[in-house]
Amino acid sequence: MTAYPKMTAQERKAEYARVCKTFEEEKAKGLCLNMARGKPGKAQLDLVSDMFQLMQRPEDYVSDGIDVRNYGELSGLPAAKRLFAEILGCKPEQVFVGGNASLQLMYDTISKAYTHGLLHSERPWCKEPVVKWLCPAPGYDRHFKVTESFGFELITIPMTDEGPDMDAVEAAIQDPAVKGMWNVPKYSNPDGIIYSDATIRRIASMKPAAPDFLLMWDNAYCIHEFEGEYVEFPDILSACAAYGNADMVFEFASTSKVTLPGAGISCFACSEANMAYMERLLTVQVISFDKVNQQRHVLYLKDKAHTLELMRKHAAIMAPKFRCVVDALDREIAPLEIASWRRPKGGYFVSLNAMPGTAKRTLALCKEAGVTMTGAGATFPYGKDPEDSNIRIAPSLPPVEELEQAIDVLCTCLKMAALEKLGV
Repeated sequence: MTAYPKMTAQERKAEYARVCKTFEEEKAKGLCLNMARGKPGKAQLDLVSDMFQLMQRPEDYVSDGIDVRNYGELSGLPAAKRLFAEILGCKPEQVFVGGNASLQLMYDTISKAYTHGLLHSERPWCKEPVVKWLCPAPGYDRHFKVTESFGFELITIPMTDEGPDMDAVEAAIQDPAVKGMWNVPKYSNPDGIIYSDATIRRIASMKPAAPDFLLMWDNAYCIHEFEGEYVEFPDILSACAAYGNADMVFEFASTSKVTLPGAGISCFACSEANMAYMERLLTVQVISFDKVNQQRHVLYLKDKAHTLELMRKHAAIMAPKFRCVVDALDREIAPLEIASWRRPKGGYFVSLNAMPGTAKRTLALCKEAGVTMTGAGATFPYGKDPEDSNIRIAPSLPPVEELEQAIDVLCTCLKMAALEKLGV
């Protein structure tokens, strides 16, 4: 195949006619396929549904002498705290275990900073004339929406192969109005980048002008390899503490893509000083989260080794889906020189950069052909991709046979949009 930019005008016109014919054939199939969100597929949910067979005996409702059915234990069952601590590499006393959604804990952390301030705040953030927030991008749209909803000024930080552009970060944090930064440090959403050790050291050793700078460390994919062996990852809490920044970071994780997204457990981890401060605020809000479900997860997951064994079963389901996407792009798009993409080894997304100025058109065509994907621009603050280029592909939900159809449609739409941009 000849690369599109190298074709003559006449060749592009003929190719466009051919691609349009394929597009009409795909539209005629009446597809209704969804690759908009990183939801686990049915096979993954079925894999772990046997956990509901647990807790059939009276003693199953007792953990460390605690009746899990009753009030109490605001910060979570000690056994659940030990489980998360082992997975994250921190101490149990640094872990607060919540309900099924880590996003809720993230929102609540930002909310408390806004209404009450953090441990080292001079005043609640709602009293600040302006609050600015760093957003490595491409990034997670729900993160950006949280800080946008509080009226923060979102500042885009470019992503590199090693994580956020730390020169840009270190320059930005000299402004005391910059109060924090989002991070997905392992298999970042959507690029699948793992922060390098050097980047983590620079983050942990930062000296922001704001005394209450908040590092939001969403370790959502900490054990989510689908290719190769488990990759150990540094504990950000101890790294920050080593540089005198123990109170700067809140880390988040959940079992959403380990067990069941709608019925899992989540946590935040922080310094013990931050934990004491947050517990004083949270005790007004909640008596305890669902300790029965926490106990169910402790009995089911047991420990880190057993959890990683389960994740290898997830990987066997996920890997063929990612290969399906990347193989199709390699075959259909790479020779045309109209897009680039990463080949992640974990996480839940493939990040594709289409020809600048074509992402919106590509996704509009996909929708017309019955394939729903994450909206163009969603991976940037305010939903505005300055290049109109990034497309987030979520292969996890459809079975492989549906995914093959969806990626065929995407490839056709990428071709159409690129040819139109080049001029036909």
